[in-house]
Amino acid sequence: MSSGHDRSENGNVAINTAVVFPMLLLIGLLLVMAGRLVLAEGVVQSAANEAARAASISRTATVAGAQATSTATSTLLNSGVRCAQTSVIPTTDAFTLPLGTVGTITVRVDCVVSLSDLGLPGAPGSRTISATGTSVLDAYRGRS
Repeated sequence: MSSGHDRSENGNVAINTAVVFPMLLLIGLLLVMAGRLVLAEGVVQSAANEAARAASISRTATVAGAQATSTATSTLLNSGVRCAQTSVIPTTDAFTLPLGTVGTITVRVDCVVSLSDLGLPGAPGSRTISATGTSVLDAYRGRS
């Protein structure tokens, strides 16, 4: 009257599942968090570079600041990366340099990436990703 397996092993599958499943879930959530942060870093860097380029082809410091903010914001929105908070800080001091002097436009973009929706125990609720882009302002382009 043997059933083909030892009765002492009846609970092993349930115990193994109870131990292994949470570890696999935790590893999966860590991978999702890492992927979200790596993607955000690339997109924020791209937004900073594009914003600096857009600002450097503007005629005035005021327009350059507006172009930088608009370009960075639209790049972030079109990328699919969701920022809980965004900050775009252009440095347009090069517009005050005399004609014939090479200057650079720098734009810093900060994006607060939310991680709280992952429900990962011990993980921060959000992380700020920052990047800086620089573009040369043409020395002989008219400035106002």
